[in-house]
Amino acid sequence: MTERPEGRRRIADALAVGGYRTGAVAAKLVPGFIANGLSYPFGAAANIAGPERRSMVQRHLTRIDPSLEGPALRRAVQDAFDSYAKYYIESFRLSSLSARTVERGIDVEGYEHLTDGLDRGNGVILALPHLGGWEWAGRWATDQGHPMTVVVERIEPPKLFDWFVDLRAELGMTVVPLGPQAGRAVLEALRKNEVVCLLSDRNIGGGGIPVEFFGEQTRLPAGPATLSLRTGAPLLPTAVYFTPRSDGHLGVIRPPVTLERTGKLRDDVAAVTQAMAHEFERLIRRAPSQWHLFQPNWPSDPGYGAER
Repeated sequence: MTERPEGRRRIADALAVGGYRTGAVAAKLVPGFIANGLSYPFGAAANIAGPERRSMVQRHLTRIDPSLEGPALRRAVQDAFDSYAKYYIESFRLSSLSARTVERGIDVEGYEHLTDGLDRGNGVILALPHLGGWEWAGRWATDQGHPMTVVVERIEPPKLFDWFVDLRAELGMTVVPLGPQAGRAVLEALRKNEVVCLLSDRNIGGGGIPVEFFGEQTRLPAGPATLSLRTGAPLLPTAVYFTPRSDGHLGVIRPPVTLERTGKLRDDVAAVTQAMAHEFERLIRRAPSQWHLFQPNWPSDPGYGAER
């Protein structure tokens, strides 16, 4: 008797959720330096098993640094997979760590930009690329007493997405799925003078604003600029990097993107989004191999637009 595709999908979904849960339990049971060390074999396995992702990472890295080639490029690609594995392992461990441990594990440049923005009373928008260990910084920020709303892309299967929502909720974050209801939740958070985090280096779902990004035209989401212009909340380009010491991180919060109103919202959104793209270039160039972008992101990339 042949098993139906629906049944196979349910089994695969259950295995995926079970695998993540098992990984989370294991990561919490071992010391930090051992857990971090696991990123290298896991990263190597993901690199070997994912030739399409490997090819895409190569494309993105050579956009950032066209001189990369040969062994240096291969090493940079492997570093990207290692960094991504470290991000997951670290995320699994975070809820079990004390506030003191999290505090010791991060230095923050530009924190005053966040506090100054909150002092003005309109909330703050942190626009981030998928870079380094941003979950650690989110946990640290909530420990400082900053309520945080995070808009995230839905992933399959739904049970796995729900598990990740619960994981972030344990860190003190309010998680909002990307979709029609996200705007209302984000506006409410800003009205309460809270922090909103938007991963903004990928345009998901179509639309978006044309920008030049690493020397090539693509589109980035209009949401960060639109929200900032309409609410007065400062838009702060932000990144969080892994540092060489065990459990080490560096958070960088850049000054607010300049909001110059011309009277035409569409033009203003385009100008602010382009300025955000340039800020992302600056942040990503500090650690290109910590940029966890494994999907097509420019029209010239194979498969661009297939998920839209």
